[in-house]
Amino acid sequence: MTLTRRGLLGTAAATSLLPLARARAADAPIKIGVLGDMSGMYRDLSGPVSVACAKQAVADFGAAGKGIPVEILVGDHQNKPDIGAGVAGQWFDRDGVDLVVDVPNSSVALAVSNVGHLKNKVVIACGPGTADLTGPQCTPNTIHWSFDTWMLAHSTGGAMVKAGGDTWFFITADYAFGHAMQRDTANFVKEAGGKVLGNVDTPFPGTTDFSSFLLQAQSTGAKVIGLANAGSDTVNCIKQAAEFGVNKSARLAGLLVFISDVHALGLQNAQGLVLTETFYWDLNERTRAFTQRVLPNTGGARPGMGQAGVYGGVLQYLKAVEKIGVAAAKASGAATVAQMKAMPTDDDAFGPGSIRADGRALHPAYLFEVKSPAESKAPWDYYKLLATTPADEAFRPLKDGHCPLIPA
Repeated sequence: MTLTRRGLLGTAAATSLLPLARARAADAPIKIGVLGDMSGMYRDLSGPVSVACAKQAVADFGAAGKGIPVEILVGDHQNKPDIGAGVAGQWFDRDGVDLVVDVPNSSVALAVSNVGHLKNKVVIACGPGTADLTGPQCTPNTIHWSFDTWMLAHSTGGAMVKAGGDTWFFITADYAFGHAMQRDTANFVKEAGGKVLGNVDTPFPGTTDFSSFLLQAQSTGAKVIGLANAGSDTVNCIKQAAEFGVNKSARLAGLLVFISDVHALGLQNAQGLVLTETFYWDLNERTRAFTQRVLPNTGGARPGMGQAGVYGGVLQYLKAVEKIGVAAAKASGAATVAQMKAMPTDDDAFGPGSIRADGRALHPAYLFEVKSPAESKAPWDYYKLLATTPADEAFRPLKDGHCPLIPA
């Protein structure tokens, strides 16, 4: 594996050490590395807000008061698997990091998950989508927290077919997440009696002009154009579809849409969009309370489900550390993950839940529709709830994942 000079410099510049409790000389601190997109196309759904959520988890856990010293490091993987794996490896080997969390971008997450397994450290993937993290590429060291492609396809894709969208064309980001998102959604469309008329793979990263892909999709006569992409790619697709009138002849299905995307689009462009999230800041009293605590450190942005997953994942990790002890947690990531799975989860972002044997964190999924400008009554008041899928139904059945940790 080769790290570029830019990657090493970027990591060095972006990495910071934030001691949150003064350790006694004999105490080795728990070290948590927030590895995200700090400067690229996924910055708004990861970035500084993910860091703020990790800090909030440490504060809410009360690490200092419990005598558990914690340090947080921050790194930028630049959406490149080699850089992400390199940063994780350096953190584990040189800096004594015990947990890597966040890791948006499925290709990067799969690479980092492998490094975590080899080094017997913990990886909590909150920002990537590929369901393979709890499927063929599951490990005893990785937990997949916020969402995955199967859940999104099951919720959003299923709802669109039921509403009459029975012919689909996919615009797919050409990397692990995009292909998994298209695969899982296409399966649900076909199972429901629909048809897939075609797809086009778009270069990732770096594509900003989607007009030719949108017009190609429109020419097929598909009722639904599935956007198997995320972040600024999704935002650009939706904006350009409106500009070229493509959204007048076909419905757009944003298969992975975050609240930061809706904020970037504005309600005038995003109104009526149907999407799935596992966290919404204004869902209930607990989500609002969590948001109010973290908001002073987010620059006014409300957390999305991936960022909220950093909070929930770090909180559960620290509960496990408290249970088995700092020394045992630092000695074995697999043992720490086993303890995380053995305990129920409960936090203000996701409420009560659990972690399955394959590493899948289970919580409800919510189907939302984006409000019109007239319906929105306050800043970031963007969603109205259409349906809730219970936690035990929201994600792929354990038997269907082909995770090697699960007996056949």
